[in-house]
Amino acid sequence: MNFADLGLSEELLKAVEEAGYSTPTPIQAQAIPSVLMMRDIIGIAQTGTGKTASFVLPMIDVLAHGRSRARMPRSLILEPTRELAAQVAENFEKYGKNHKLSMALLIGGVSMGDQMAALEKGVDVLIATPGRLMDLFGRGKIMLNGCSLLVIDEADRMLDMGFIPDIEEICTKLPANRQTLLFSATMPPVIKKLADKFLTNPKSIEVARPATASVNIAQFKVQVDERAKRDVLRQILRTEEVTTAIIFCNRKTMVRDLAKSLKQNGFSAGEIHGDMDQGSRIQELDRFKAGTINVLVASDVAARGLDVKGVSHVFNYDAPWHPDDYVHRIGRTGRAGATGVAYTFVTKSDAEAIANIEKLIGTSIPVFSLDKPERAPKEAPADPASEAAPAAEEGRRGDRRRGGRGRREERPEAKAPRPEQEEAAEAVVASEARPARDPRPPREPRAEREARPPRESRPEREPRPEREPRNSRNDHGQRREETADGPDEGWNGPVPDFLSFGFAGFAFSTTAPSEGDASATAA
Repeated sequence: MNFADLGLSEELLKAVEEAGYSTPTPIQAQAIPSVLMMRDIIGIAQTGTGKTASFVLPMIDVLAHGRSRARMPRSLILEPTRELAAQVAENFEKYGKNHKLSMALLIGGVSMGDQMAALEKGVDVLIATPGRLMDLFGRGKIMLNGCSLLVIDEADRMLDMGFIPDIEEICTKLPANRQTLLFSATMPPVIKKLADKFLTNPKSIEVARPATASVNIAQFKVQVDERAKRDVLRQILRTEEVTTAIIFCNRKTMVRDLAKSLKQNGFSAGEIHGDMDQGSRIQELDRFKAGTINVLVASDVAARGLDVKGVSHVFNYDAPWHPDDYVHRIGRTGRAGATGVAYTFVTKSDAEAIANIEKLIGTSIPVFSLDKPERAPKEAPADPASEAAPAAEEGRRGDRRRGGRGRREERPEAKAPRPEQEEAAEAVVASEARPARDPRPPREPRAEREARPPRESRPEREPRPEREPRNSRNDHGQRREETADGPDEGWNGPVPDFLSFGFAGFAFSTTAPSEGDASATAA
C-alpha cells in the first residue's frame, strides 16, 4: 500500500513524495481514510510511528475547500508543549505547500502582537497550547464557534501537565457537530473518560499495545553507583558508536550541570529545559538538528513528539519517575523504521521505578555489562622526596599533638613503609634539620603567699522568743486580752430619754428600787 491508495489529492501526494515518503505507516494507513470520511478517531500508537502525519495530511485535503474569517479559525490542534506545536506547524508548511491554507501558531514565551495580527486576518489551521489559547480567549481575541475540526494530540501528556480541565472547557466552547481526533501513546482512565464525553461514535485505532516500546530499539539498563554516573556516561559515549544522543534528566539543575560537565570533557553538548526562553530552546534544537552539536541534554520537555532524524542513542541519566515517560523518552530513537539503542542508568534507589517500567512494557530489560570506568591517573611527583616530606612533617605534628596530652599506646602500623620512602624521608629530615635550641633558663621559684589571718568568730545569736499558740490570737492576728471582764452588773451608763416614760402616774426606771421607794409604793 502507498499514499495514493488512501484517497489523498494529487497536490498532497506530490508534497509527500517530495518529502521522501512513499509508504504509509500502520497508523497512517488506518487513520487517513477515516478522517477523510469525517469520523471521530481515537488513535493509540507508539511514539515515532507517524501519528502527526496521520492527521495533518487528511486535514489539508478537508480544509482545502472553504474560506476563513477573522478571529474564527476553521480547525484547532491542541499540543502540550511549544516544541510539539512548532513541529506540527513545520509539517503543515511541508505538506501544504501546494495549498493556499493560512496557519497561526499560539504558544507561550513569544509576543502576542504577531499572533493576534494573524488571527485578525483569519486562519484555516490554529495550532495552540492550552494556556495561551485560554489567555487569548479570555481577552476576547478569538472565537471558537466556527471551528469544525478539533485535534487533541499527546492526550496522555496533557493529563500529566494538568491541562485536562482546560481541554474540557475548550470543548464546551466548540460547536457540538464538530469532528474530533484524539491521539495518545497510552490510554489512562481519565483520557478514556474524556473521549467518551466529547467524541461521537469514535473509531478506535490501535496499532500496538499501549505503552510498549518499538521493536527497533535495543534497550539496556546499566547498574551504576550514583557517584559514578558521569564517568560511566563518558565511557559509553567514547566506546560505543554514538553519532547523536539525547540524554534525559529529571531535574533542570541536573540538565545544566551535566551539559557543562560534558563540555568541559571535550564533548559537543547542548541543553534544553523548561527554564529557557522559547528563542533559546528553538536555537538549541536547530543546532542539534543541523549537527553542530551531537549530544543534547534535556528534561522531559523534549520527551514527547520531537522528531529529530538520526538519533542513534537515548540515555536515561535519571530513571523516569513515571513509567509512561520511559516509553516517550526512548521513542526519540528508532523512528521511521530506523534502529536505535536506549540505556537507562539504574541505582539502588531506582529499583522500584525500573520494576514499574518493566511491568508497563511487559518485558524485562537486559543488563548492559560494563567494566568499571577508568579514571584519569593522577600525576606522579617528579621527586620521591617531595612526596615523603609532607608525610614526615605530618608525623612530627602528630607527635607534638600527642605529646601535649600524654602519649597513648602506639597502635601497630598496618603496613611498613617501603625502604626507598624511608631513605627519602631520612634524607629530607637530615637536610632540613634545624639547629638545636638553647636550653631555657630555669624558672625562679614563686614566692610563698602570706598566710591569711584567722577569721573572727561571730557572736552567738540570742534565742528567739517562743511563739504563742494560735488559739491565743483572733482572726486578724491580733493578740487577745488575757484579763477577764468580770461579772455583768447591768447598765451603768446614762439612761436614754426614750426609756424614761410612765403610765398613770407610774414611772419606770432601769435601776433597782431602794427600800424607801418600796414602802411608798406599797402604801
